[in-house]
Amino acid sequence: MLDEYLAVLLFLGLGGGIGVATLMVSWLLAPREPNPEKVLPYECGFDALGDARMSFDVRYYLVVILFVLFDLEVAFLFPWAVALQDVGTYGLISMAVFLLLLAAGFIYELRRGALEWD
Repeated sequence: MLDEYLAVLLFLGLGGGIGVATLMVSWLLAPREPNPEKVLPYECGFDALGDARMSFDVRYYLVVILFVLFDLEVAFLFPWAVALQDVGTYGLISMAVFLLLLAAGFIYELRRGALEWD
């Protein structure tokens, strides 16, 4: 039974070995005295303008949630469109229900003002 997992174990061992070898070679060949300008926080020409832990407006998160929502919608629509002949009427009705639920969520977000930036 363990013979079936031999290929997986070899693959994991080879991948881990390549990763460790790459890290060792880069550690051996890397310069030890970096340029002082390279160790600055940013290479854009001026110092950082504030704390990295400043708070964000909730609307950014709402836009991200909407993006993920519609990204997933597209991820479901492409395979459905390809297999539309095979899924038949049941697939058409189930996708219509799915799209109606997404539209209801989008209308809810619009009414809550998630996309208004003023």
